[in-house]
Amino acid sequence: MRILVIEDEPKAGEYLKKGLTESGFVVDWVSTGIDGLHQAQSEAYDMIVLDVMLPVLNGWKVLEEIRKTQETPVLFLTARDQLEDRLKGFDLGADDYLVKPFAFAELIVRIRALLRRGPVREADYLVIGDLEIDVLKRRVTRSGIRIDLTAREFALLHLLAKRQGEVLSRSFIASSVWDMNFDSDTNVVDVAVRRLRAKVDDPYPSKLVHTVRGMGYLLEERK
Repeated sequence: MRILVIEDEPKAGEYLKKGLTESGFVVDWVSTGIDGLHQAQSEAYDMIVLDVMLPVLNGWKVLEEIRKTQETPVLFLTARDQLEDRLKGFDLGADDYLVKPFAFAELIVRIRALLRRGPVREADYLVIGDLEIDVLKRRVTRSGIRIDLTAREFALLHLLAKRQGEVLSRSFIASSVWDMNFDSDTNVVDVAVRRLRAKVDDPYPSKLVHTVRGMGYLLEERK
């Protein structure tokens, strides 16, 4: 399970990373709201632990932006202990709210409780614009025309489609589709995306697969 910790206080950040890692989680820690938002939008996490009082971009704003495209569980971990703060956090889409100072054992219990909810069952049928994907039959059509894809091309399209609107990094795509660590000298992901575009996008005026420079790829309908 991968957890993103967004905490600006160095001692607290190091404490959380060390403790969560020792509890069996893979942990990334960033110290600003801007870096946290970038990380959350660039990589896939099972959960985010988020402080409110962050420099430049506070935790409220970070969560607002995350919730525009993602339903990743978010736990606020903050010294803001007023009732109105808690209510605001939940109104913005937080899944839990823990006030500092806190017992680490309680944090672990809350994290595991959120993770036990499990992922939402994946859809058997996906529609993005005029693109239709029958996951069970592994059948893809666009504007009613059948598109034949290889197993890897289908896996890549399915990954992009079930996370439509999210920017997926090359490293995440490589690990998800090829079960490999991404090597910056390897262009396997870029080549695969080009081949997918040739079948899914090139014959049609409306493009669905988009490149986000320096970040990765996403699938969405743009009008």
